[in-house]
Amino acid sequence: MYDPPMSKRTKVFHIITKLELGGAQQNTLYTVGHLDRSRFEPYLIANDEGILVEEARKIPDLKTYFIPEMIREINPLTDFKGYQRIKAILRENIKPGEKAIVHTHSSKAGILGRWAAKAIGVPVIIHSIHGYAFHDFQHPFVRQAYITLEKITAPMTTKFIAVSQKNIETGVKEGIFARERAVLIRSGIDIARFRDVTVDKAALRRDLGVPVDAPLVGTVANFKPQKAPLDFIRVAELVRKEVPEAKFVYYGDGELRGEVESLIKKLKLEDTVILAGWRRDVPEILHCIDVFLLTSLWEGLPRVLPQAMSAGKPSVATAVDGSPEAVKDGENGYICEPRDVVAMAEKVVYLLKNPEIARRMGEKGRTMVDEWDIDLMVRQQEELYDALLR
Repeated sequence: MYDPPMSKRTKVFHIITKLELGGAQQNTLYTVGHLDRSRFEPYLIANDEGILVEEARKIPDLKTYFIPEMIREINPLTDFKGYQRIKAILRENIKPGEKAIVHTHSSKAGILGRWAAKAIGVPVIIHSIHGYAFHDFQHPFVRQAYITLEKITAPMTTKFIAVSQKNIETGVKEGIFARERAVLIRSGIDIARFRDVTVDKAALRRDLGVPVDAPLVGTVANFKPQKAPLDFIRVAELVRKEVPEAKFVYYGDGELRGEVESLIKKLKLEDTVILAGWRRDVPEILHCIDVFLLTSLWEGLPRVLPQAMSAGKPSVATAVDGSPEAVKDGENGYICEPRDVVAMAEKVVYLLKNPEIARRMGEKGRTMVDEWDIDLMVRQQEELYDALLR
C-alpha cells in the first residue's frame, strides 16, 4: 500500500465541548491518539477545563487548542465567541482547497464546530452522536428547541456517526437526517483491559470498606440528572430490606453529590452505600462486584455496560436509547423502565440470591462484547474518512 508523505496527510479536527471523564471524551482522545499517522494529521479543539485536558496534552503528534468559550450552557455571546475561535483555528490550519475533515462530538461542539467548518468550506464534516441533548425528561419547549437546532445544522453534515441503532432511529424519527446519512460505529472499549484483570479482591474491598464476602452492587457514573444517582440510592434501600448484608458502591462525582449524600443520610444508608469518587481502577472494581446497576434516564450507549460485560458481570440497566443493545433482557442481565426503582431492586435481589444464574449471565455477556472493541472503532472511523474523502 502506498503511504503518502507526512506533508500529504489529511488533517482531521476533532472538536468536543469539554474533556470530562466520560465515554465520549475518552474515546475521542483514543481516536486522536491512534489514528494512522501516515495518513492522518490529528487536531483537537476543546474547552480548557476537564480532568482529561492534561492527558490530551501528552498525546504525541497531536495539535491541541483549548478555548474557554466552548461551554455546555447556552450563552449567545459566549457561543458566538466560541464559534469565531473555532473558525479562526480552522482557517489558520486549512489552506484553500486542501482536503480536511472536521469531526465533532457532543451537542454544543457539534453545533459550533459544524457551522464553523461550513463557513470556511471544509469538504468533509462528520458529527458523532453519543446521545442527544434532547430527551423525554425535558420541558417540551426545550426539547423542541434542541431538535430544531439539530435540524438546522444537519444539512451541513456530510455523515453522522451513531453509537447505537436507537440513536439512528431517533434521528430519522425527528426528521434530523435520512437513514442513509448515518452509520453505526460502537463506542469502543479496551476489552482486554476489562476482561484480563489481576486484582486482589479482598484488598480492594477492604480499601472500599466492604466485607470480603458481602454481596456488592456497583455503578460507574457521574452525579448528574442524566444518570439518576438518587434512583441508585433508592434501589439500595429496597435491596437492603431483602438482602441486609448487601453493599453498594458508586464510582463517580458531580453536581448532585450533595443531594445524594443527603438522601443516604435520610434513609440511614451510611453503612450500605460507599461513594468512592472518581478513580482509575474501574476494571478492578468491576471484577470485585457481583451485579452492575445503571439507573440512567437517557443515554447514547454507555460504554460502562460493555465494560461490565467484559468483566463477566450481569447488569441491571434502564431501557433507554442504546442500553438494550448491550444488555439483552434475561440473557446477560435485565432491562427495566427508567425511574422504576422497584423493578430494578427486584432484579438486583434476584441476582444476588441466585449467584449461579448471575455467573452464567456474566459469562454470556463476555461472549457478546466483541463489537465494542476500541481498535475496531478507530479502524471503522478511518475507513469512513477514506470513503468520504474519495
